[in-house]
Amino acid sequence: MKRLFGKLKESVTGSLLGQGLARTRQRLSDGVQRVFSGTRVDEETLEALEEVLLGSDVGVAATEALLERLRSRIREDGLESPEVLRGAFVEEIVAILRRAETPAEEGLAGKPHVVLLVGVNGTGKTTTLGKLAHYHRARNRSVLVAAADTFRAAAVDQLGIWAERAGAEMVANQSGADPASVAYDAVARAQSRDVDVVLVDTAGRLQTKVNLMEELRKIGRVVAKRIPGAPHEVLLVLDATTGQNAIQQARQFGDVTGITGLVLTKVDGTAKGGVVIAIAQQLGIPVRFLGLGEGMEDLAPFDAESFAAALFGGE
Repeated sequence: MKRLFGKLKESVTGSLLGQGLARTRQRLSDGVQRVFSGTRVDEETLEALEEVLLGSDVGVAATEALLERLRSRIREDGLESPEVLRGAFVEEIVAILRRAETPAEEGLAGKPHVVLLVGVNGTGKTTTLGKLAHYHRARNRSVLVAAADTFRAAAVDQLGIWAERAGAEMVANQSGADPASVAYDAVARAQSRDVDVVLVDTAGRLQTKVNLMEELRKIGRVVAKRIPGAPHEVLLVLDATTGQNAIQQARQFGDVTGITGLVLTKVDGTAKGGVVIAIAQQLGIPVRFLGLGEGMEDLAPFDAESFAAALFGGE
């Protein structure tokens, strides 16, 4: 375990993860510890582990993959000690989580770098956009936010508050305006003012509503006309408390628009943080950030080893 994790990163990310994953750790890590507390490993041990994983919303596919890998290591490596197998189990968790990692940031893809945020109602999309604005401002990047959720006047007001707190400029229009026109005006202004990052808020929509999903395509087309290659990121915001339903949303949104990354919100408010493992196993989409609270800084870039260490390696 020491070889695997070393010292937890002394950063706000590590601190946020340790606090934000407390409920999931209580269910998953404590359950795993109980499973491997015996003196020997047998099929009954693995069945108990399966129950713990499914109860933590790790999902059927990821659970089956983990158990198969453990059975293989028991056969091939002759693992018998529960403590040694527990270490092997965490190593396999990290291997799965690495599938969801984003390559190290090498700078922005364009100037302005345009990010489109999408998702269903209630996932915390507008709040996440405000935190992203703060994230970029903390890296000395100028930020402009586009209030393209024109169906709810409250959404524009809410985004305005977040933008002011983050020190970002906002472009908005009257209620009911064409969302694509707001996005276009935003990127045009960003170009004229040499802004680094444009964050585009969109209306919450059901992934099954064809007309609303077509609107997302329109926003993308309009932005690309002004800036070839934009939007550079399309981030789907998912609510961790919905568990496996989040995976279904990701699949359906991915069928309609080119999702480049996921933001999993409300991780701190659920014991279902194991869904991150399920997402890594089943989807080919990087997890970009985890929402771990209500504050401006409560947004952690996803890192596989830090995530696993916060769950299993102690604080």
